[in-house]
Amino acid sequence: MTDTSFPEGFFHGRIKAASRQLFWVGLAMVVLGIAAIIFPIASTLVATLMVGWMLLFFGIIALFGSFSIHGTGPFFGALLVALLAIASGVFLVANPVAGAAALTLIVALLFSLQGASEISFALDLRPFTGWVGLLISGIISVGVAVLIVTGWPGVSLVLLGILFGVNFLSTGIAYIFVSRTLKGTR
Repeated sequence: MTDTSFPEGFFHGRIKAASRQLFWVGLAMVVLGIAAIIFPIASTLVATLMVGWMLLFFGIIALFGSFSIHGTGPFFGALLVALLAIASGVFLVANPVAGAAALTLIVALLFSLQGASEISFALDLRPFTGWVGLLISGIISVGVAVLIVTGWPGVSLVLLGILFGVNFLSTGIAYIFVSRTLKGTR
């Protein structure tokens, strides 16, 4: 399977037509990723503030939406979610350093849950080819979670920025590669 050409179709045609924009988006993501890795504290604080503002806006919208819900249980459930989102958003915006510490623990929890599910899935797949790779990925995820928790709160100000930077960098590089591949298929 060395054929790297894309099959023709509506989606593929639109992607090929947008390969130039995909290249520029990829380049911008690479630049942002490098900046986030070079300035991890600033990028961590920006990410924390962004999450805080999103929670705050979501909470306000959900608060207004909760008053249109009929029934005591659903109303109070929606109201509780809205108020928790508003409180979380205000906390993150008002105190981004403490918010970064909280978000870092949430990231550690997500890595541990992902790792545990990958390990469980790998053990279920054990007789099939490829289960070892999934097992290794799960062990690495749990290991990263343990490293985060043991380094917490010291790693809180840099970890999110580095993770966002690596994500932006790898996604940007992938977009650039895809755009170059698509350009060659015209």
